Amino acid sequence: MKDHRRILVVDDEQQISRVLRTTLSAQGYDLRVANDGETALEIMKDWTPDLVITDLAMPNMDGIELTRRVRAKGTMPIIVLSVRGEERTKVQALDVGADDYVTKPFGMNELLARVRANLRRIPAEEPEVKAVIEVGDFRIDVGAHTVAVRGKEIRLTPKEFDLLAFLAQRPGKAVTHRALLAAVWGAEATEQPEYLRVFVGQLRKKIEPDPSAPRYILTEPWVGYRFTPGKHF
Repeated sequence: MKDHRRILVVDDEQQISRVLRTTLSAQGYDLRVANDGETALEIMKDWTPDLVITDLAMPNMDGIELTRRVRAKGTMPIIVLSVRGEERTKVQALDVGADDYVTKPFGMNELLARVRANLRRIPAEEPEVKAVIEVGDFRIDVGAHTVAVRGKEIRLTPKEFDLLAFLAQRPGKAVTHRALLAAVWGAEATEQPEYLRVFVGQLRKKIEPDPSAPRYILTEPWVGYRFTPGKHF
């Protein structure tokens, strides 16, 4: 069954753009391609994608700034393409709102799996969720996608929010790497524990008083993570 949702590919390497256009179109996705960030934003003025795939290193406007601008417009998933050695830039992209990353060179089966997993995170005409999680130092409004820690609102990316919300529903319990990966990124990501290391690190920077000595998200060696929400728990 083909998927007709919209994907915007942003990459200044013509060979990669051609391969992505051919492969994703063959899967039934509605494709638009831009060779830089400015062109991508022009396309988005009258065509809203369901998912964005962007390179990080591009002329005029790089993938970091594009991710920041796209995230300001909406919550569609953003997958960044990085090369080995761009660890710092990749983390910057995640910090400003990217949901996922693929390291070049990559296999198309891997990229397609990441695309499917991220698109599954998009609710199809789902009614507004009004659930509010209040536990310990945290107040998490699932419907509004807002988080307050000790009364202070914290700005999280969509994936950071999903990760925290999943943990917050299981306070005090050790949650396995596999369970977290499947819940937040989909079943295809269950063998990618490096995802968690990156995103938990980013989340700790935002919610922990001292990220080097976390009190809320604790590491359970060889198992996963445990959420301890604070003094009121």
